[in-house]
Amino acid sequence: MTRICIYGAGGIGGYLAVCLARGGADVSVIARGPHLAAIKANGLTLDKDGGRETVQLQASDNPVDLGPQDYVIIGLKAHSIPPIVEQFAPLMHDKTAIVSAVNGVPWWYFYKANTGTVLDGKPVETVDPDGAQWSFFGPQRAIGCVVYPACEISEPGVILHKSGDRFSLGEPNGERSERAVLLSDLMRAGGLKAPVKPRIRDEIWIKLWGNCSFNPISALTGASLDLIGNDPALRRLVRAMMEECRTVGLALGARFNVSLERRIDGAAAIVGHRPSTRQDVELGRPMELDALVVSVLELARKLDIATPALDAVGALVRMQGEVLGLYQRRDAVEAMIAPKTGSG
Repeated sequence: MTRICIYGAGGIGGYLAVCLARGGADVSVIARGPHLAAIKANGLTLDKDGGRETVQLQASDNPVDLGPQDYVIIGLKAHSIPPIVEQFAPLMHDKTAIVSAVNGVPWWYFYKANTGTVLDGKPVETVDPDGAQWSFFGPQRAIGCVVYPACEISEPGVILHKSGDRFSLGEPNGERSERAVLLSDLMRAGGLKAPVKPRIRDEIWIKLWGNCSFNPISALTGASLDLIGNDPALRRLVRAMMEECRTVGLALGARFNVSLERRIDGAAAIVGHRPSTRQDVELGRPMELDALVVSVLELARKLDIATPALDAVGALVRMQGEVLGLYQRRDAVEAMIAPKTGSG
């Protein structure tokens, strides 16, 4: 039986855990506090479409208790992973695959990317400081994953599914590998949509397109996606930020198979939803800015692409995070993403 550990059994991680267990995998989870205690006592429950399903699985806050896995799916936010990479060691054997189910530019992005730029074969500093994940995991372990569902912990031990059931998978080199297909099969057996994509980076950019614009604006204003997308002035700002983001993606060979206006309309159609970065503000959690916003600025600077709208909104939201004690600036990163004189 395929062994899969979900490291971080929050909303998305918990949803994956239940579905993969249903699909026939031997699933374990790393969780913390009351959530962990509830899972140990009562199992992990998924609340979806008016029904509840509970699975019994091994749960711990110590990876040593779980042992080597065939796949480790990371459900933590991107900024929280580099400081704790060594904690993953007990979960890994020679062929363990690492699946980062996180938003934004992933740490492995430039492994076998063949973009023809100076970035190929190098980690992204803003999401992987000093190449911590690149060095410890090794990019050859990575399987890409783009997350579309929205889920949350409604109470300890219970995952509330709000929308979506798709997790796109893909190898960094585009290969339809045996390990990617096996994971896809297990996810599909558990009721998920899990296509294996030959160009997973394209989907990363399509999702990042909205994350780098709607998320910081919502964090700053408290407005939901529909309010932002339907306000003429904010829509113009979103459009400017997305145009800059697309320029960076195109320079790296990404294909945007959805029009900019359609992407904005899709977000604006979601009534009342405040994205995760605004939720961070409201709940007093560390803000997920580096993977969603700052990474795009890093890539733009290294490619000598001007991003005045992203620069301005990025500066505002980073200051907001710093003032609230929810984001820690790094001097090396600030120097790296500073706009060049005359670039806007």
